[in-house]
Amino acid sequence: MKLLNAAAFFIFVPTLTPALDPLSTSVFMGGAAVAWQLLSPDSWLKCSLLECCNMKDTLNLSVIKMDLERKVFGQHLAIQIVLRALSANMHSKRPRKPLVMSFHGWTGTGKSFVSRIIAENLYQLNIPRRRFVHHFSTILHFPHLSHVHLYKEQLQNWIRGNISACPRSLFIFSEMDQMPHGLIDSIMPFLGYHEEIDGVYYGKAIFLFLNNAGGDKITEIALDYWRRLKRREDIPVKKLQALLSEEILRNRNSGFFHSQLIQKNLIDYFIPFLPLEYKHVRDCVREELRMQGHSENEDLITEIALAMTDYPSEERLYSSKGCKTVASRVTLSM
Repeated sequence: MKLLNAAAFFIFVPTLTPALDPLSTSVFMGGAAVAWQLLSPDSWLKCSLLECCNMKDTLNLSVIKMDLERKVFGQHLAIQIVLRALSANMHSKRPRKPLVMSFHGWTGTGKSFVSRIIAENLYQLNIPRRRFVHHFSTILHFPHLSHVHLYKEQLQNWIRGNISACPRSLFIFSEMDQMPHGLIDSIMPFLGYHEEIDGVYYGKAIFLFLNNAGGDKITEIALDYWRRLKRREDIPVKKLQALLSEEILRNRNSGFFHSQLIQKNLIDYFIPFLPLEYKHVRDCVREELRMQGHSENEDLITEIALAMTDYPSEERLYSSKGCKTVASRVTLSM
């Protein structure tokens, strides 16, 4: 309707402008052009001044690859799978289903960080993203087990409404290991292979689930490889993904316990985040020093990394907190 009104307005502009002096005409025409840009759904001006949905899929895979490889440490498997998944999804003009990825691993291994990098790169320029990136925290948004039926309805309405407004919406669910059983299955209809549901197309949406569940299994496999003198780079991705899907389906501490999303194969990728070794924690400390504006201090880097590498108790090979407390440790040490 706005566009029709704008079109009608421009039809009458030639008949109005002769009555104005040249300066007034220029101002008038300039204002009309601005109004037209603001009314147009894909205009550069509207997207620069206001929030708009980027439907042109301008995600630069080489840039996101550089961000992931430069900022995320020790997660070659996760980076590899994420890049492959995003590339396949972005190169399809009309994906058959939404892209659904489930991140698994110990706390501090980079699950939230990778999801943030995806969000930052999904929309062009510095357009505010809060309307199109939706982050659900289980503790904050779904705290009461007795309200699960209400949460299901609210979640469905929220996803349906936001994808109607912007098909390329990103939904991030954190603390999935604490989500009430059965709640996440309420979004199952939106994740399947459908052209449209009630006139809404969901294929361009992206769903990310962040889980600590499965972290112990991943660590167990990584530790077994290390003890057999094998490289973590040689851990087969397919083996890990299969084990993860089985593990979280049976795990009562998982929001995917007996979930239809897994049983109906609606999660496209189970992505393992490996436990961080001493050398990876060193990288985290070095990066944090840079972020806080400090010069590199090898003695401090070694001290913090050694203190954080605490698992298993005998080998002290991995950091049980990943890089979670690096920032506060650096701050206290300066």
